[in-house]
Amino acid sequence: MVAERAGVVLAAGAGTRLRPLTDLRPKALCPVGGRPLLEHALDRLADALPAAAGAPQEHLGVNAHAHADQVETFVARGPGGPRAHLAREAPEALGTAGALGALRGWLDGRDVVLTNADAWLPAGLDGLLDGWDGERCRLLVVPAGPTGTTSAAGPGPTGDPLRRAGEEGPAVRYVGACALPWHLVRDLAPRPSGLFEVLWRAERDAGRLELHATDQAAVDCGTPRRYLAANLAASGGRSVVGAGARVEGELVRSVVWDGAVVDAGEVLVDCVRAGGPDHRLTVGAGG
Repeated sequence: MVAERAGVVLAAGAGTRLRPLTDLRPKALCPVGGRPLLEHALDRLADALPAAAGAPQEHLGVNAHAHADQVETFVARGPGGPRAHLAREAPEALGTAGALGALRGWLDGRDVVLTNADAWLPAGLDGLLDGWDGERCRLLVVPAGPTGTTSAAGPGPTGDPLRRAGEEGPAVRYVGACALPWHLVRDLAPRPSGLFEVLWRAERDAGRLELHATDQAAVDCGTPRRYLAANLAASGGRSVVGAGARVEGELVRSVVWDGAVVDAGEVLVDCVRAGGPDHRLTVGAGG
C-alpha cells in the first residue's frame, strides 16, 4: 500500500534575480501562459496525488514570505475555496529545508512531494513517483547545461553536486521537484537552511540519493530571460497577453501581464510589459 503523501510548493523566495518584476508581485505569482506559476505548481502536485482525500488544504501546502499577503490572497481564493494550506514565514524566509521544518505539524507523518513555484515543468513530475518506495530522497533532474552552469545544490566533489565522488553517469541538474520520505523530513528544523546542505549531501555521499531523469524542457524562471523563455515555450513561440491587458502596438516574442498597456506605435521585442496604465514597467530578456 502506498503511504499517505502531502504536496508542498516552495513559494517564499524574494525573486531578487527577477527584479524589477518581483517588485510588483512575488515570483510565484508571475504568470506563465497567462496563469501564475504557483497555480501551475499546485496543479502538478494535484495530478501527482490523485488519491489524496479531503479538501486541498489538507494535502497541499504552500509557504510564503516575500509579498506574503499577495500569496495568501491567491491561496485563499481558489475557485471552490482555499487552494492549499498556507505557512507564512517571518521575520525571515526559512529556505528549502527550514520551510519543511515549519510544516512538520501539518505534514504529520506523511511523505512529501515537493516542487518549486518558479519551476516551469510542462510535463509535470513526469513519473517521479513511479515505483518510489518512500525510503530515499528522489530528485527530478535533466542533463546539465554547459560548463559553468550553476546549480542551487552547490558544488560537488565531481563537479556534479548530485553525484558522489567516483559515481559514473552524465552530469545532471535539479529542476525543482522531488520526493522526500517522512523519516528524513521529521528531523528538519524550522530555521533558515537548505535541503542540499542538511539532507541531500549526506544522502548523496552515502549512495542513497535517487535521480529521476526527465527529458522535458524544464525552465527555472529565476531571471527575466528564463521567465520569458518559459512563456514562449508555453505558447509555442507566440507572444502572451494577459487578461485585461490592452495592446494597440506590436509584440514580438513578448509577454504582457494582465492589466498592462502597450500603446499604438510601441514595438516590444523579447520583453515583458508589466504594471498598469499609470505605472508601466518594461523588462528586456537581458534584464
